Amino acid sequence: MKQNLTINIKQLTFKCIIGILPFERKEKQRVIINISFNYTYKKDYFIDYSEISNYLKKQMKKKKFELLEEAIAHIEAKLYKMYKINDLKIEIIKPDILSDCIVSLSN
Repeated sequence: MKQNLTINIKQLTFKCIIGILPFERKEKQRVIINISFNYTYKKDYFIDYSEISNYLKKQMKKKKFELLEEAIAHIEAKLYKMYKINDLKIEIIKPDILSDCIVSLSN
């Protein structure tokens, strides 16, 4: 039996190096990632969401992106290559970077 499903991974929170300013390249910052995508579930094909959340954390820590745009483009390309998914939405939030607001970027 085939079934179209949506996976949502919300508030995946960790610290990593991300940004272009000198202090952003030295100190780890808290980031939050929200991701959702559709896929077709079949008895012999499912997507392990814990594998994806671990992959996201590893990529963000390993690559040390300068721009949120680069991080989203990299993650998007890799996930489309790794899985049979549709309608991928990624949001990366830097809640502590500015004192008077929360900054986020999404595709």
